[in-house]
Amino acid sequence: MNKPWLNSYPKGISPEIEFKEYSSLVDMFEKTSEKFYSKTAFTNFGVKMSFGEIQNKSQNLSSFLQNELKLEKGARVAIMLPNILQYPISTFSILKAGYIVENINPLFTERELEIQLKDSRSEAIIILENFAHNLEKIIKNTSIKHVIITSTGELLGFKGKLINFVLRNIKKMVPKYKIKNSLLFSDCIKKGSQYKFLNVKINLDDVAFLQYTGGTTGTVKAAMLTHKNILANVLQVKEWLGKHLRYGEDIAICALPLYHIFALTCNGLTFFNFGANNILISNPRDIKSFVKELRKHKFTFISGVNTLFNKLINDPNFKKCNFANLRISLGGGMQVQKTVAENWQKITGNVLSVGYGLSETSPAASIDPIGNDKFTDSLGLPLPSTEFSIQDDKGKFLNFNEPGEICIKGPQVMKGYWEKEEETKEVLTVDGWFKTGDIGIMDQNGYTRMVDRKKDLIIISGFNVYPNEIEEVAMMHENIFEAGCIGILDSSGNENIKLFASLMPNKKMDSDELITHCKKYLTKYKVPKIIEFIEEIPKSNVGKILRRKLRDKDKNV
Repeated sequence: MNKPWLNSYPKGISPEIEFKEYSSLVDMFEKTSEKFYSKTAFTNFGVKMSFGEIQNKSQNLSSFLQNELKLEKGARVAIMLPNILQYPISTFSILKAGYIVENINPLFTERELEIQLKDSRSEAIIILENFAHNLEKIIKNTSIKHVIITSTGELLGFKGKLINFVLRNIKKMVPKYKIKNSLLFSDCIKKGSQYKFLNVKINLDDVAFLQYTGGTTGTVKAAMLTHKNILANVLQVKEWLGKHLRYGEDIAICALPLYHIFALTCNGLTFFNFGANNILISNPRDIKSFVKELRKHKFTFISGVNTLFNKLINDPNFKKCNFANLRISLGGGMQVQKTVAENWQKITGNVLSVGYGLSETSPAASIDPIGNDKFTDSLGLPLPSTEFSIQDDKGKFLNFNEPGEICIKGPQVMKGYWEKEEETKEVLTVDGWFKTGDIGIMDQNGYTRMVDRKKDLIIISGFNVYPNEIEEVAMMHENIFEAGCIGILDSSGNENIKLFASLMPNKKMDSDELITHCKKYLTKYKVPKIIEFIEEIPKSNVGKILRRKLRDKDKNV
């Protein structure tokens, strides 16, 4: 097929990547660690950790997993951590031993945690103490045999002891828990140092990550991302951004959580490979503290989602940051609004570039050319070794500027969904195209623009929210007969969750009661903000909820 985007590539960008440099993600990690051994790899709460320290600690933890826990190659090990130093150590230790990383959102309720752990059948989990109480309640229903617990300040020295004291005793953010035979993170590293690390042969086609995504149905499923998938994406982004960076000198702000595929691949792996110092922001929702941290660094790169950029530019102290060294601002996870991008550029002097992708594409599939003089309001250009096509429902390739489904082909496209053959067949064609479900158009220059997306999917701060799940939880309440959920835009252009509900006969309840119910079973960002009680949920002849009519009803209101 024609590749019109190649004519729009910036000078010096190769159209293809090669896998000559590294044999796996582990090989990349080892070579990068050796190359930048004494330089700072990650900083958290002002405490720095070098590439060499990350390498040594991860190997010791890996030895512990092998020799003490006796896990076999291919075992799933879950990570349930925020952005703290333990996250990269855990990730690299799991990969080094030939295991598979299962990322879990730390904000999950016990219900959500149980569903995911049952699906993955992970045998071990590395978890922050703040969330251990949820694990305690459901662990007996899962395959988890080994629990490694850590605290926010465990690797931060004396400062960490102060942080832990505040979190445990003043802010009361660590609920009591009791998990039999649980292990302490530092003890595992120390004990692992006594064993000899057993080298494991890792192939490019071995699965490295189970990255959970609900698609548009909300059904739990995990994209199987191989070493080749993720390594390809690292090399693709490296080719795209590399000429604008200074290897071993860059300072990258990592505010998005590393369990999110965008931050994982972009900051945790790609900028690690650049030899950058990743500044881990543990709680970006605390904008005042986040901006205070930003003012301490002459950062060169920042990634985020539209809502995060919007909050930053509306904080009065953000303008006081030093933007002299900022060379790349990259937005992803959700569409970036033009007004946010324009205000970002006014304040920072740096153009906000946009990346597009999904969990199933590791995630980056396209990025704006770096160095543009203004925001393009597009999804950018396909990365090296990546093809885009716009197809109709029958798989026919459409012409320029004709709307159709955005389809992607490239080495970063997932192996398939974990133990879900039918769901895999629905999105992966026999000739290698991944059907995104997003509707877009491509122009003659190869730029793709989003026209619409799967209408049922709601995106809150870059995270997918699936109406089916919200509806199911709402209907767990004895007073609710039926429920229908949609996303609606507020005045600032951000999506909020609106739930329509019909009551059982002769039952009464108010919005606050239903919201309180939802909070028991859903992560905070999934809880509906707006409730409307109606007599009947509109449905099709076969009983399918007609969310289009709910949207129309909302517009009429």
